[in-house]
Amino acid sequence: MPATRRRTLLTVSAALLAAPLLPACGTGTAASDPDVVTVYSADGLRGEHGDGWYDQVFADFEKETGIKVEYVEGGSGEMVQRAVRESGNPQADVLVTLPPFIQQADGKGLLQEYAPKGAAQVAAADRSPDGTWTSVVNNYFGFVYNEKELKQAPTTWEELLDGRYKDKLQYSTPGVAGDGTAVLIKAMHDFGGLRPALDYLADLQSNNVGPSASTGKLAPKVDKGELLVANGDVQMNFAQSKTMPNLGIWFPAREGGRPTTFALPYAAGLVTGAPHTENGKRLLDFLLDERAQTQVSEIGGGFPARQDIEPTDPNARELSALMEGVEVFAPDWADIDQNLSSYVDAWKEATGS
Repeated sequence: MPATRRRTLLTVSAALLAAPLLPACGTGTAASDPDVVTVYSADGLRGEHGDGWYDQVFADFEKETGIKVEYVEGGSGEMVQRAVRESGNPQADVLVTLPPFIQQADGKGLLQEYAPKGAAQVAAADRSPDGTWTSVVNNYFGFVYNEKELKQAPTTWEELLDGRYKDKLQYSTPGVAGDGTAVLIKAMHDFGGLRPALDYLADLQSNNVGPSASTGKLAPKVDKGELLVANGDVQMNFAQSKTMPNLGIWFPAREGGRPTTFALPYAAGLVTGAPHTENGKRLLDFLLDERAQTQVSEIGGGFPARQDIEPTDPNARELSALMEGVEVFAPDWADIDQNLSSYVDAWKEATGS
């Protein structure tokens, strides 16, 4: 990591670092402790060595409030489904996922209305119109490759059909992982619709290692050379690249076209019936305060959600350069939210997954 990033292991609760799975009932758990806030989150914001944005912000929050953060991590879809199962007796206070799963959680009634302090500085497109969720870290979808083995980054989707990628390519599962769902969304955009995207992904399946519930587990495999290419996102992979020297980030294009991506922010909301609603509100406020937002690039390798925060640290400059020349498109999230199940079912049928 750059010298500006802290390398020392942060003083965070053992529960946070171990990311335990909490029991499904409240008796004798964190739900019965008044000085706890429980976060269910998509992976990517906690550091591999206790040096991520979550590690820093949660440690600062615990120190300043005396409220301990209990942290549970998984794929975006996995976290939403867990919250659904527990909806009769909620265990989480704050839910953080990538789109379209935050919209899915909202549609299932899992989120209650709360606008954190600082939410007015977040772009309208990055927060719910009814105030049930707001982005806390901006981010973009991308792919990673092994710089040592490939020497040069792939540039197109079509290249990935080459035989040298057989059993050396993997992407996380659409419908389960947020970044895996993003593969399908980007392919639909780049290939001009669901059917041509599925035709391509069916062809790609001969090179694909197989399903993965978590995108965060793929980058270490790429760095070690077990894989040559995998999907990911800019924030998570940029942070990982500081300790994974062979990891490079790229954005696939159609043959003859420009590389594309789309915003894939980490969005947070207060869980309906949260056992510690006030603690959840305080944490959401904390995630959007000026100090935490300034640390998004410096420590987390991401982009601030607040438009009034303009970081100038080395990471921020490097991230800006990484995005140069990449076309950013806006998915139709309303359509994706409404039709996600059918899209995923079609993907399963096309790929035999």
